[in-house]
Amino acid sequence: MTVTLPRETSGDDAIPAAVRRAEPIVWRNPHRRDAASVLAGSAFSEADMHGAEARWRRFDPLLAELFEGTEDGRIDSPLLPVASDLARTVLGDAPGSVWVKADHDLPVTGCIKARGGVYEVLTYAETLAAAAGLLRPGLSYAAFASGAFRDLFARHTIAVGSTGNLGFSVGVMGRALGFQVEVHMSHDAKAWKKQRLRDLGALVVEHPGDYGRAVAAARDAFRDRAAAHFVDDEDSVDLFLGYAAAALDLQRQLAAAGIAVDAAHPLYVYLPCGVGGAPGGVAFGLTLLFGDAVRPVFVEPVASPCMLVQLAAGLDRSVSVYEAGLDNRTAADGLAVASASLLVARTVGALIDAVVTVPDAELFHWLRALWTGAGLRLEPSAASGFAALGRFLAEAPPTTPKATHVVWTTGGAHLPDAEFEAALARA
Repeated sequence: MTVTLPRETSGDDAIPAAVRRAEPIVWRNPHRRDAASVLAGSAFSEADMHGAEARWRRFDPLLAELFEGTEDGRIDSPLLPVASDLARTVLGDAPGSVWVKADHDLPVTGCIKARGGVYEVLTYAETLAAAAGLLRPGLSYAAFASGAFRDLFARHTIAVGSTGNLGFSVGVMGRALGFQVEVHMSHDAKAWKKQRLRDLGALVVEHPGDYGRAVAAARDAFRDRAAAHFVDDEDSVDLFLGYAAAALDLQRQLAAAGIAVDAAHPLYVYLPCGVGGAPGGVAFGLTLLFGDAVRPVFVEPVASPCMLVQLAAGLDRSVSVYEAGLDNRTAADGLAVASASLLVARTVGALIDAVVTVPDAELFHWLRALWTGAGLRLEPSAASGFAALGRFLAEAPPTTPKATHVVWTTGGAHLPDAEFEAALARA
């Protein structure tokens, strides 16, 4: 379904002047609508999310066999309370509690992209196996790692365009099953992220220009290629649904912690946003579960607010941050995306409560504060939710004192020591 935004608030002139000046801003989404009306017209449903969850569970035996650190094959992260003194620093005078959904330490990849990238590889593998007649009743999916399954996968290639973390997630899973893997990246992407892919046996193809150009080049190269699958970060339903299933993990953890989510106890979730697949999928899944009681807040760098620019300008065509006069240069490399996914913008654009943009300096401040105050080892982009939370509360405080704030930390565990120390030094 395509959401039509009101004409009087759409168009390039609706992009705030502060955004064009690369100044931090809390943009309250004027296009937000009630969850029921948005979901009623959506192309996706709760059945789709539960279908993705069922596929994850079918693959539990395989993931448990291939990767250490999974709980019975489940790729999930803990929900961590933030210590009271640090929470007060984040909240200021606002009431409520602060929690971390710790995907910076997610099993297998150490980043949220496993929820989408690993899932899409598994979906493709299952599709191939079914077409080849390899699936039979009672089969343990641990068999996907050996024998005829591996021989089948070795004859196929999986490709993806990535700033690094999605490529790593696709590469780890694809190579573990025996697929050939190509990851297309911009020339200026982090060298260590390229090297870890090469160490897996993936082919890294470098392109001039930014992430968007790398994705476009990869898409063109694989458009008609036989025995190949392109993971399209901008337009993949499988990625979106893989991320959406994460909402069920958080629902389970909130219930275990005794945290109610309803009109009197709203749930604010702060989600770093690059192209939009991960935050969009999570926001959609949570809305399916909690309706209007969940308030998704997307977080973007001041130089790369692609989702804000897209939603402000309207959904008729793709709009890039370059058109808003911005340079898309940020230390948060995972968020350095010029154009948001139109699939995501059209699906969840009316569900997003706000978009908060943050300067790089605040990313490094919070990276150090969270390391020294809570022992959280984050990438700069993963610290963006904390940079946004205080700013959001100062300008748009909840109307109830019983709000819960969950900051989704999206990457960091695999950050090399030298990179992490350099980031700490910039604080």
